[in-house]
Amino acid sequence: MEFVAATNNAHKLAEMRRILVRMGHTVLSQREAGVLLEPEETGTTFTENARIKAEAVMQASGLPAIADDSGLCVDALGGAPGVYSARYGGPGLDDVGRYRLLLENMKGQPRGAKFVSVITCCFPNGDVLTARGECPGTIAFAPMGEGGFGYDPVFFIPSLKKTFAQLTPEEKNAISHRGKALEQFQKELERYLKK
Repeated sequence: MEFVAATNNAHKLAEMRRILVRMGHTVLSQREAGVLLEPEETGTTFTENARIKAEAVMQASGLPAIADDSGLCVDALGGAPGVYSARYGGPGLDDVGRYRLLLENMKGQPRGAKFVSVITCCFPNGDVLTARGECPGTIAFAPMGEGGFGYDPVFFIPSLKKTFAQLTPEEKNAISHRGKALEQFQKELERYLKK
């Protein structure tokens, strides 16, 4: 099936494309589909934001659009940064600034955390599919690794003794919140296509 990925984030597009192509789908970027927009994420949940993005891109392209809204939820911070992960600390911070602020706010706190991803696909006929994935872990005491993006250098997987940034893309996709959500989405899509 052909989808437009409702994202302007090159890292997220590459990750979604790797996983969905392996499942047998074609994934167009917004640019390839001629869609130049950045929908405002006004939702208060991952599900609401994923739907806002997928719906806007589907309407603009006329093709099924698939969006991911994801973030880091830290137990000691009451689930923050959560849906505001990409905006944590305000507009002046980049990825490094955001995870440094997180490490600062975590001093003396328990380290439990999870990454959450909600995948939503909006079809031109009005149908909507949604899937969710979670990856539990902890917050490292210092960044480690060169790979990944966002909070990957400080998101530690105890069973692997590595952060997301220390994993290969294949290793990360096999356990990540986005990989799990897309796997669940594939099951939902198979059921949907059999109707």
